[in-house]
Amino acid sequence: MNQITVYTSNHCRYCVMLKNFLSDQNISYKEVNVETNPAIMQQLVEKTGQLGVPQTEVNGQWVVGYDPNSIMSALRK
Repeated sequence: MNQITVYTSNHCRYCVMLKNFLSDQNISYKEVNVETNPAIMQQLVEKTGQLGVPQTEVNGQWVVGYDPNSIMSALRK
């Protein structure tokens, strides 16, 4: 089973677009809002080297930004 975690913030339009894409594709995911827990954001920076959101972990592979093609590719692996 695929494990997808989407890291978001409150006012991120690309985060909304990504969540809508996943929902439209009937792909379940866990959402983590980094604004409610700054320590999570620090962990993301350490793992990916990126500060922005959305960031998506798909079965251990990271996709930064709104990139549906990369997410679908990661799901096929």
